[in-house]
Amino acid sequence: MKTVEEIKSAIEAAVPGAGGEIVPNPSVSGQHSLRLAPSHAVAAAMFLRDELLVDYLSNATGVDWPDKEVAEKVKVTRAVTKTVDGVEQAVEETVEETRKRVQPGCLEAVYHLYSIALKQGPLVIRMRTGNRTDQVELPSLTPVWRSAEFQEREIFDLFGIVFWGSRPAAAPDVGGLQGPPHAPRLRGAGRL
Repeated sequence: MKTVEEIKSAIEAAVPGAGGEIVPNPSVSGQHSLRLAPSHAVAAAMFLRDELLVDYLSNATGVDWPDKEVAEKVKVTRAVTKTVDGVEQAVEETVEETRKRVQPGCLEAVYHLYSIALKQGPLVIRMRTGNRTDQVELPSLTPVWRSAEFQEREIFDLFGIVFWGSRPAAAPDVGGLQGPPHAPRLRGAGRL
């Protein structure tokens, strides 16, 4: 099987604007994955199936990436009053400050793919939602690999990712909030 870098280049050449990003895996397996832009994921998946003969989706799962606090060091210039030889003077001083910000979390769908025809794999592809609360839609890969249907329904039930382009799953009403009972946005709302 081609390397992830070669597959990324082939997808970008065949599907303009696909914008794949390689997600490195520092483990011993070194099994890097490819994060696809949701807007081009179905076209990229069809290219993988039809041109690169990646014909089997073995499993799909979800990942809940929580909000993360990130500390950044920045240099700031300030006017400071200092006493030099008994005389107070205004001088500019550059100091290093630590600023904290919250990087919003997201939900991610992860697919493990193989080429049965070429006896190669796995290739791991990913898609991310806009956030963990209200931008939780991704395109379904069921039209490309039929085995994705049940697994995407499970991802919906457990993580709350809504997959468009496949048969709709029932969304139960949980205490006035619409969505699957185990979805992270319901846990955060104090419903679970």
